[in-house]
Amino acid sequence: MSDQPHDNVTSNTGPEGPDAPLHRRGIKSYVLRAGRMTQAQTRGLEEVWPRLGLTLADGRQDLDALFGRQAPRVLEIGFGMGASLIEQAESHPETDFIGIEVHAPGVGKLLDEADKRGLGNIRVYREDALAVLEQCLPEASLDTLQLFFPDPWPKKKHHKRRIVQPAFVELIRTRLKVGGTLHMATDWQAYAEWMAEVMEAAPGYANTASPDTAPYVPRPSFRPLTKFEARGERLGHGVWDLLYQRCA
Repeated sequence: MSDQPHDNVTSNTGPEGPDAPLHRRGIKSYVLRAGRMTQAQTRGLEEVWPRLGLTLADGRQDLDALFGRQAPRVLEIGFGMGASLIEQAESHPETDFIGIEVHAPGVGKLLDEADKRGLGNIRVYREDALAVLEQCLPEASLDTLQLFFPDPWPKKKHHKRRIVQPAFVELIRTRLKVGGTLHMATDWQAYAEWMAEVMEAAPGYANTASPDTAPYVPRPSFRPLTKFEARGERLGHGVWDLLYQRCA
């Protein structure tokens, strides 16, 4: 897998019933993995987190106040070790980025790099992404939501753990501005087909793919190429990008 080997949200099914908030429905789409912390990662969590870290306890955010300006806003779910998100934030200083990741080494790495590069246009949650979407982000506040290489949960009995489910994409739609985009990428063709099926049935979205490539789009130049993906390309592995726009 890539440097984003997991989703960091709960799925939209579970024992609490259809009226419960998504993040409380009991089935996780990620597995917390233990990992050794480097000195730099520890520094990120201990020294940089107080400035760039966010929690559910901070409540509903005023993003203009949070970043001190009005700007395009991008949210990435499951940023892994953060290389892609750091590259984007550094390349696009005019845009504000929010990353969500549950694994401490990745969060620490990203925070350390953001501080070393002097990036003021990035904030980080180490929380369940569904809870962040439901509790912390205002409606119609995002220009783009990115979901790159989530865990495909390939076994059929685990498909309920996949992050891309109808209730999840509907929640995303409410947080995107009209005209905003949901950008997904996966290296599992079966999951790409699953994503396309869910999105085609989802109200309020339009696929931006051209007829000759639909439902997929060629990798956009603005999506950084991960080390994992570059290795896969050399080996002839496929990657599928899906780009949908909120139209209602």
